[in-house]
Amino acid sequence: MPSELVHLAFAGFLAVGLLGPAFGRRSVAAVLVATALPDLDTFASLVLPGVHRALLHSLVAAAVLAALVALDLRREGSMLARLFGDHARRVGAVAVLAFVGAGIIPDLVTNGTNLFYPVVDQFYTFSGHVRLSSTRGVVQTFVDLQPEPVAGGSGGGTTQSRFYWTGVDPSRGAEPENVERVFPVVNSGLQLLVVATSALVVWGRFREDSD
Repeated sequence: MPSELVHLAFAGFLAVGLLGPAFGRRSVAAVLVATALPDLDTFASLVLPGVHRALLHSLVAAAVLAALVALDLRREGSMLARLFGDHARRVGAVAVLAFVGAGIIPDLVTNGTNLFYPVVDQFYTFSGHVRLSSTRGVVQTFVDLQPEPVAGGSGGGTTQSRFYWTGVDPSRGAEPENVERVFPVVNSGLQLLVVATSALVVWGRFREDSD
């Protein structure tokens, strides 16, 4: 599964690519915070087992966030306007995009999320491959509207039948006092490359702006 560090690395790419003239320490921080919000449902799973990757990893949650941002921008004394001035709309839009693109989608393509929770309680995974075969032509496995079974280990199930472990909540229910709590940092060389490249890109943009 992608660690929080990997999620934030994707957020760094979005911040550099989309903030434009709004780029700065405060706006980048807002994008990173928005990216981290979905994983707060890790703590909710301590009270409501199974809601990690469901409660805040859904498009419903993203729609609620987008509505809150829009309402704030329209009211007098907007918090975003106070923080970001003329760049408030851009920062708000990029933050919502980061919530989805850096906070939810990396999990959707890695083991799955409950994409429409609580309207529909069903985990989905968007994963597969595209290959060019000398005998079969283009072969792809991405387009499959049937969710994979829980036994497959990469999707399917509901909040009642599927559980994603975290360092905060290693297993469904109570754990023994000596339970091992593992907090992933990077899980592959590719993830390490993404994190390192994102850090370099963000650092480079800050250096460019300071010149």
